[in-house]
Order: sequence, then C-alpha cells, then structure tokens
Amino acid sequence: MYSCENLPNHEVTIVMVPFPAQGHLNQLLQFSCLISSYGLPVYYVCSAAHNRQARIRANALNPSDIAIVHFHDLPTPKFDSPSPDFNTLSKFPSHLQPSWDASMLLRNPIASFLRDISSKARRIIVVHDPLMSYNVQDVSSLSNVESYVFNCISVFTSFCWLSLSRSMSMQHEEELLEKLPSLEGIMTDEGRDFLTYQHQYMDIRSGDIHNTSKVIEGKFLDLLAQAEIHLNKKQWAIGPILPNKLDHISNRNDICLEWLNKQPPRSVLFISFRTTISFSDREIKELAMGLEQSKQRFIWVLRDADRGDIFKGEARKVELPEGFEERVKGVGLVVREWAPQPEILVHSSTGGFMSHCGWNSCIESITMGVPIAVWPMHSDQPINAFFVTEMLKIGLIVREWEKREELVNASTIENVVRKLMASEEGDLIRKRAEELGEAIRQSTEKGGASRMELDSFITHITR
Repeated sequence: MYSCENLPNHEVTIVMVPFPAQGHLNQLLQFSCLISSYGLPVYYVCSAAHNRQARIRANALNPSDIAIVHFHDLPTPKFDSPSPDFNTLSKFPSHLQPSWDASMLLRNPIASFLRDISSKARRIIVVHDPLMSYNVQDVSSLSNVESYVFNCISVFTSFCWLSLSRSMSMQHEEELLEKLPSLEGIMTDEGRDFLTYQHQYMDIRSGDIHNTSKVIEGKFLDLLAQAEIHLNKKQWAIGPILPNKLDHISNRNDICLEWLNKQPPRSVLFISFRTTISFSDREIKELAMGLEQSKQRFIWVLRDADRGDIFKGEARKVELPEGFEERVKGVGLVVREWAPQPEILVHSSTGGFMSHCGWNSCIESITMGVPIAVWPMHSDQPINAFFVTEMLKIGLIVREWEKREELVNASTIENVVRKLMASEEGDLIRKRAEELGEAIRQSTEKGGASRMELDSFITHITR
C-alpha cells in the first residue's frame, strides 16, 4: 500500500478505480500497464483483497510492467461470500451481490485518497468502471480532477442496450434490433437495480474509453455517438488493451502451455467459462461426454464460479464421469486451477474457443484470431454472442439464448465441436477469425486506428 504523504509531485497522475469482479479488475489493470508505458504515474485503487486478486491473476502482463503500477489498498468492507448455487436455472452470479453491495462503501476512502493526491499534481485523471460511478462522484468537487468511464463491455452491446431501453428509432438498424436475443433473464432484479443506480452518477464524466477497435465496431461507435450527441462526451476506442506480443511467456512453466507445445497447429479446442459461471453435475457430465465423443483435442478449465472473496472458503470439487480423464489422456487436458487464457489463445496449437462470451474473453479471442463456440449465460453475453456469430461471422452457437433453461446434451456439444474443429465450415470460420485478428493487431501498431486513439487520449489528458 502507498501512503499519500510519500506521493511524488507529477504534472498529470492517473487513478484507476476498477469494479471488484475479475473481468473488470483485469481490464483496468491491463489499461494501467498501457497508460504507464507512456511514462505517466498510475494508481490502481481498490479494496486490499481485490488488489491482491488482480495481481495474482494478471494474465499475459509482464511482471515488470505491473511493478510500475502503484496499488493503493482501500479497507476491504465486510460482506458475505457465499458459494455459487450451481443447480439454479439462472446463471447470473447473484451470489456476488453482497460483494457488489459492499463496494458501495468505498466512496469515502476513494474521496479521501483523491483529495490527498490532488494536491500533488496539476491534474488528476480518474478512470473508473461504470459500476463504480457512485463511488467516484466526489471528483466534481475537486477543481483539478476529471473522470472518464472505462467500458468493460462491447460498444455493440452499449448501443443495443441504449436503443432498446429508450425504444429509440434507429434509422436502418430496426431490422438488426429485431433479430437480437431477448434481454429477458440476463440478470436479477437486484443486479439491474445496482446497474441503474450507478447511471445517475455518470453524467459528471468527461468521456468514454472503450476496450475495442474501430476495425470491428467502428459503425457502432458512430451510432453510439449519434445516440448520445446531447451529452457532448468525447470517446476513444483504444482496444484491444491486451499486449499483442506475449514474448515473456515462452519460457513459462505452465501445464497448459507445456501440453499445447506437443499438439498439432490449430488442433485444440479451449473450453473456459471464466469466473462467474457454475455448471450443475448434469451439465458437466453432458459436456464431458460431448467432448469425448467428438474425438477432438481440448483443454478444459473446469472451475466453479468465484466467490465474492476468492481467498475465503473451499472451492467445490467438480466430479467428472468415472474414468473420463483416463480415457481422454493425450487427447484432452482437464485443468482445475486458474489458467492463463490469453497465452492459451495465442498459442499456435489452439484452433477454437468454447466460451460464455464475456467481452473480456471475446476481445481476447478475436484479437488472437481464434473462432468461438458461443454459449452465453447472462448479462451482456447473449448480445456479444450475437455479435460474434451474426455480425463478425467468426463463431458457432452451442445453445440459443431462448433455450437457456434447457439442458444442452452431449450430442449437441459433440456436433458443434466437430463442426468448429474438423469441418470445411469450421476451417472457413477459422480463416475469417485469423484475418480479423491480424487486422485488429495491426490497429494497435504505430499508425493503426487503436494506437492513434490511445495517443489521442494521452494527448487529451496531458494537455
């Protein structure tokens, strides 16, 4: 933890305020490393427990880059940290609601930190998650502090949600909006109330930062700007924020990477539903049988959803069908620990990704040129899945959103896996994904669209 009394004086200082959930912590930490590469001091401000979580799960980031970021530990509020309910039909992680509610107690410690640090710099730039808007509202009372929202969801999702919630008439887009999956069942009433409550504190922001590229979302960036023209907010599409070059991982001792090194190019399906999804025993059995019957190579990260505090409580030991791991030995690898997702996706042996379609996972997979078998579970995921399959055309559907409460059987999984990994259609999708990934990676190079957007943001905040 850094004491404000010992802060050096700087012209411009950046303060990152992430939301305490893994997919959000991760993106703000990646952005912190990107900003600090411009020689600007960056403070990553969150509860002590979640700062620790962000550091130990810093996938694909070079340790020397993380070392430059200043982590400021706020007191961790007390909250219940129940186990996820893996048998519920809704996959929305309502067991995390107590930790989200507790995050609302961080307003005063954040305000105190900002008051202290604002005396040490000409300008303070607060970059915050939309879900932390209530907690950073005190920036409006500090004359040399301005705030920007960092959006951890796709621009396409933002545009769709805005259009549907306002019932706006979008010229030429009505047909698209009619095809969208229903918003029914994407979150609980409590989750929606939490989201809505944050919105009233977002007007004080000076602009929006998006973890996306104009290469894939240029049209929807323009449409979003049109829809919000009355707000007069600047916006920057600076993604993907993940480092393109992962040279520092080549000598990492990791069971996944070691196993991938022995597999043929583009032959392995990576299966991961990340940190908010829990499958029932029956669902796990069907997935296991589908993978086995497909006869395709795979790495399956088999973990339960995170608790609110990942350092407390015993994780559930998920049971696989008897003898499964012995039968698939050499063909499949089951991993029960935290896995380095970006490093797996960038590996030359990886040819597909079965995913819940959180935006973090989508943008990583798209950037690495890996097609996605989409299986959305909650929140923005159904719209992300639609974007991947219908707009970008680099994915296949495992299960339609309308059938979200139905069990996906082994034969369905087997068919999707075979189609993606071992068919002409799958090869065409993979080729399209690889070409798109190459274009996105180029957009972050000097002269590329995303690099120019990032340079523009840096120029703006250091003006």
